[in-house]
Amino acid sequence: MIAELPAYVNLTFILITLVVLFWLIFMLFQAAYKVGNPRTRRNVSIFIAGVVVWLVVQGLLAYSNFYLNFDSFPPRLAVFGILPILIIFIVSPFLLARIKSFTRALSLEGLTYFQAIRFPVEIVLLWLFIYGAIPELMTFEGRNFDILMGITAPLVAFVCFTRKIASLKLALIWNFIGLVLLFNIVINAILAAPTPLQQFAFDQPNIAVAHFPFIWLGVFVVPVVYIAHIVSIQRLWQ
Repeated sequence: MIAELPAYVNLTFILITLVVLFWLIFMLFQAAYKVGNPRTRRNVSIFIAGVVVWLVVQGLLAYSNFYLNFDSFPPRLAVFGILPILIIFIVSPFLLARIKSFTRALSLEGLTYFQAIRFPVEIVLLWLFIYGAIPELMTFEGRNFDILMGITAPLVAFVCFTRKIASLKLALIWNFIGLVLLFNIVINAILAAPTPLQQFAFDQPNIAVAHFPFIWLGVFVVPVVYIAHIVSIQRLWQ
């Protein structure tokens, strides 16, 4: 953990991660029961178990300061943290397209409301900047406008899905904007991290992602947010 960081910052982010995990479990099992296939439910159970193992392994690595050796070659953070996320970003749209029978059972309303989680994430990022763990450009005071998605998510979900008083085109456009804003912060976070890829923020680099529990932001929360957008776009595009 980051020694000088107040406990409430760590606890808040752990709570955010747990909320995302429980939301993911609920959404996947809800869809699996809609499909009504025992094999689907079994596959979802295996997937969830894999996600939990992934979270535990990444948490233990970060807690043991494994990622803090920025001088190793190849850089540990780049290989075990950044690379898996890039693979997920590239591969997941194609994999999701192959399981349309399952993704069609996912709630578009639930996928949209979920994006509100980005608001508390942005508050945590602001705290991390204040305590010197990330650069200002990664906050809404810098180049990160992701907080807008967290603020507007409940509104878009309400008018497009709950009350159905707005066109689904609004939800589609909103998801595309959310994807662009997500790519913006991910790219800035990668280029601000102390790896050979670093391009800026040398005076106050992005070191938080190498620490527990904030390693979960890049290896879990961001991919789930991304996949929620991809599923929504694929569904709405049809």
